Amino acid sequence: MNKTPYQDYYNFLSENVITPFYHSRFDKLNSLKLKDVLKRKNPYLLKAKNIELAGDLVKGIIDAFLSSQEETIFGNLLEGFAIHVSKVLYGGFKSELKSADLEFERKNIYYVVGIKSGTNWGNADQVSKMRDNFKLARTILLERGIKNEIVAVNGCIYGKDRSPFKRHEDIEKQYYKYAGQDFWNFISDDDNLYREIIAPIDREAREKDDAFKKAYAAKVNEMTQDFIENFMTDNQIDWIKLVDFVSKRV
Repeated sequence: MNKTPYQDYYNFLSENVITPFYHSRFDKLNSLKLKDVLKRKNPYLLKAKNIELAGDLVKGIIDAFLSSQEETIFGNLLEGFAIHVSKVLYGGFKSELKSADLEFERKNIYYVVGIKSGTNWGNADQVSKMRDNFKLARTILLERGIKNEIVAVNGCIYGKDRSPFKRHEDIEKQYYKYAGQDFWNFISDDDNLYREIIAPIDREAREKDDAFKKAYAAKVNEMTQDFIENFMTDNQIDWIKLVDFVSKRV
């Protein structure tokens, strides 16, 4: 591959993946309020972990809150990158079909692609629903006048799947599952793209992470002080106060 697509990819990752990801992280962090987070936590689980330091407890709930949001946010942003790559190379575009995120045509095959973060994204019912939607997509595309062979793909941004062809007694519900290197190669016809993505992510993350770490430390200190004022007795975590706050009848 020549240098032009890679530079375009780097620019896209910087502007449309890393930058909005950190904006989202800052927004989530700044919006955090101790009592809003605590009332959604299981106090018995916190106690079972034998947490004794207010700072450790607060840091733990902040980290759990942020991590619960980040997988989805970053996965959606990288989905946008995959669509961009397909657009640059094959005129791909964002799909409006159910269970699909991308449509593109290559070598006389019309692909309908549903993009997920990792390989273990859904239970049996969700996979079954995806198969149903892939079948429906075939019908809709034929009605649109698509004449080429239609192939459904479940693409996973990371992970592995050594048996990509997913059979079904109804051939219209069969699909391919490409993960990690295989997915990015499928999207770009470039076996190294899955590695190339790391370089701009690393560079941009280093530049933005210092500011985030300062904001994170300030938020931990702020919420720890709030916790000490409201849920500590004799310099010890008052678990009864905490349990009452979460669960006591008004």
